[in-house]
Amino acid sequence: MFKQVVDPVAGSLGLSALCAVLPLLTLFALLGVLRVKAWIAGLVSLAVAIVVAIVAFRMPVGQSLLSALEGAAFGFFPILWIVINAIWIYNLTVESGHFDVLRRSFATVSPDMRIQAIIIAFCFGALLEALAGFGTPVAITVVMLMTIGFSPLRAAALSLIANTAPVAFGALAAPITALATVTHGANPDPRLTIDTLGAMVGRQTPILAAVVPLVLVFVADGRRGLREAWAPALAAGVTFGAAQFVASNYISVPLTDIVAALASAAVVVLMVRGRRDRVPAHAMASAGTAPTAERRAVTTSGAPGGVGATVGEDLGEAPGGQAPRDRGTAPVDGAGELPYTRAEVLRAYAPYAIIIVLFVLANLAPVKAALAEKPWTTPFAWPGLHVLSASGKPIATTTFAFGWLPAAGTLLLIAGILTAVVLRIPPGRALATYGRTYAELKWAIVTVMAVLALAYVMNLSGQTASLGAYLARAGGFFAFLSPILGWIGVAVSGSDTSSNALFGALQVQTAARAGLDPVLLAAANSSGGVLGKMISPQNLAIAAAAVGMAGREGDIFRRVFGWSLVLLLIMCVLVFLQSTTVLSWMVP
Repeated sequence: MFKQVVDPVAGSLGLSALCAVLPLLTLFALLGVLRVKAWIAGLVSLAVAIVVAIVAFRMPVGQSLLSALEGAAFGFFPILWIVINAIWIYNLTVESGHFDVLRRSFATVSPDMRIQAIIIAFCFGALLEALAGFGTPVAITVVMLMTIGFSPLRAAALSLIANTAPVAFGALAAPITALATVTHGANPDPRLTIDTLGAMVGRQTPILAAVVPLVLVFVADGRRGLREAWAPALAAGVTFGAAQFVASNYISVPLTDIVAALASAAVVVLMVRGRRDRVPAHAMASAGTAPTAERRAVTTSGAPGGVGATVGEDLGEAPGGQAPRDRGTAPVDGAGELPYTRAEVLRAYAPYAIIIVLFVLANLAPVKAALAEKPWTTPFAWPGLHVLSASGKPIATTTFAFGWLPAAGTLLLIAGILTAVVLRIPPGRALATYGRTYAELKWAIVTVMAVLALAYVMNLSGQTASLGAYLARAGGFFAFLSPILGWIGVAVSGSDTSSNALFGALQVQTAARAGLDPVLLAAANSSGGVLGKMISPQNLAIAAAAVGMAGREGDIFRRVFGWSLVLLLIMCVLVFLQSTTVLSWMVP
């Protein structure tokens, strides 16, 4: 039995926190400074975390290795299980040719690549986040953006930045559910429920939602893009934010992102309909310019850093000259009509309709309750792993919940089988595609498992508790720092759900000691966490693998890190103001 101690290094909390931050500093330095491949950075940082756990935090060697093993297992199931099956569905649509139909269907809304970036990365990505989460939106939208003409690096940056505002309510509000679970026993405040916490998060993340589409058009085409496409970008963001607020406060917390994504997409479509003749030539999506080694220009415009950037200029070519797969090259005709029958278009949308139906059915209260019971879900204590918190209570994460049927990845596997039937793909080809999906993601799989193993070692050894306790010494100013804890948790684990489970209890305990509102700080953990999503190594690995840039995760990291910090600062200021009389009226 191992009991955590938050100040094991010479009895000093400061020195202990300094040791605890070493694995995180190693991870970020290897990725952002030394440009090491993500899977290597993950494994090296894991090794550092294990050494710190054993030497500084006095965790037995066996317990340290077992915690890493459980983290790696959790990384594969349920997280990678979701991503692998989601990308398999995408690969099936490519195999059948229907992905090109879907891509060109989006293009008929507007030939403006910047508008398409909003619709695909922000609106469609939010819908995917609402249903599955855990990297699924990035895995799918990044390739869709590349095939409409964005270079791989720019497509990856757009997808990662867009995957922020919807994250707190992703996977049908799984992060909020986890937050309510871990905070309920840590603070007697009766408001720490899914509904109240969801309502509070719904009064923070809409601010981000209003800004993110503006950031997208800036990343897509610089100041020119912001100047020419600010109106639809602002409309998309404000609509998403307003719908997110209304849904989370007055309709349903689990359905928040579904409502917001559909509302935002509808407004953008209505706003740009009939404006094709007013789209500048330099912003037009080029016909079939998916990057290849032989065809490098993304558009005919040569604007540096804009939508006309070349693949080579934008660091998009994969290492060793390996180019991403050409995902389809036929153009949409000048009238904006699709050269397909209505049945073909419906089949192209069928996989996502199947996903929506399956997830809605699985989350109906009676079905969800039934699937949470044996034999569909089997929780078990991880063999040989016995850890107590600093207060002497057993750590909940040592229990592994193997929900093989209700898992989002299993639902996506079922959706993939149905997709193969609908798209008329023979079983042999579908199975071969499934095997190829694993081969394509092999390094991403190693990265995700290494990072989750790192998170579990830090969590179970007491390293994260030490970091949190040190930050809590800030007193009332902790309200400003509170979102940073969530940001760190998501940056390390890649999951807002995991970050909430990691720091949720700490947030409400600190609130009690500092005289702050526990609902505010608990929500801040989730809202701040969403901004760590874009720099999470597992998301970077997923994005890089999807566009053929495996090994270039550091390039993507440097592209989005600044935006992550800027948006995090906005969230920190907002939460601090909500802790004062200036905006305290926003707290339910």
